[in-house]
Amino acid sequence: MELKRHHKWIIGSFSSLIIIYMIANSIFLYSLFLKEDINYNSLQQSIKNLQIDTQTKINQLTANIIETKDTLNTINTSLKSELKELKASASSDFSGIIENSINSVVTIRTDVSQGTGFIINDDGYLVTNAHVLVRGTKISIITANQDLLKGNLIGYNNDFDIALIKINGNYNSLKFADSDEIQVGEKVIAIGNPLGLQFSVSEGIVSGIHREGLNGVNSYVQTDAALNPGNSGGPLINKQGEVIGINNFKIGGSENIGFALESNYIKEVVNEISNRKLNQTLA
Repeated sequence: MELKRHHKWIIGSFSSLIIIYMIANSIFLYSLFLKEDINYNSLQQSIKNLQIDTQTKINQLTANIIETKDTLNTINTSLKSELKELKASASSDFSGIIENSINSVVTIRTDVSQGTGFIINDDGYLVTNAHVLVRGTKISIITANQDLLKGNLIGYNNDFDIALIKINGNYNSLKFADSDEIQVGEKVIAIGNPLGLQFSVSEGIVSGIHREGLNGVNSYVQTDAALNPGNSGGPLINKQGEVIGINNFKIGGSENIGFALESNYIKEVVNEISNRKLNQTLA
């Protein structure tokens, strides 16, 4: 049956409406999709920015925590040091300093004499008085842990009565103070081996500075800390635990008049010996 003209027109119009509807619906859906895509990208960027901001704040917080921890550690260390110094200053109790220093002090024995020495370099270099070694043919070192070691003589200086010795191993060393800053009246301790009594400690004060020694040089600290045979070569230590001198001699027949070579001269002589023998600086 042949469609009439008006039937064709109706069908064509209906088809056009369907096509228009489909096009409009596609445009709408595409716009909706595009909008959602834009919103999604915006949301992703916001999340990313939030993550960056959060991570930045976390990093800042972590850095602040570490800085605070370091500050607290520094304060704690400073307080411990100040409390230890205050204890030594207020009660004359050097026990904390002795505990830290004693492991760096050694007994020195030869086949004819005995004295004291102390470690000045972590590699096992130590100093003593040169007169401790006179006429000796071998050197034995006894540490605070009672280890018996062979001592190798590096060199000596008779004018300042200093000998440099090396032992094998790694050790905690004593640090030198600046002897130009020594004050008369400050408290000190002498660690040594008087009369064979190992690692004995005597306490006193600095009685004078820049005293003239047997070498004619004004390079000695005078102290009333008891010095006896066997103390020679041991350290004279201040309340900061630093060496201000090496115990050297006392006035014969006197009480409490001892002398120690000042630390700045020790360093100078040790480095002179070391540079001459080893081409290196030790102190």
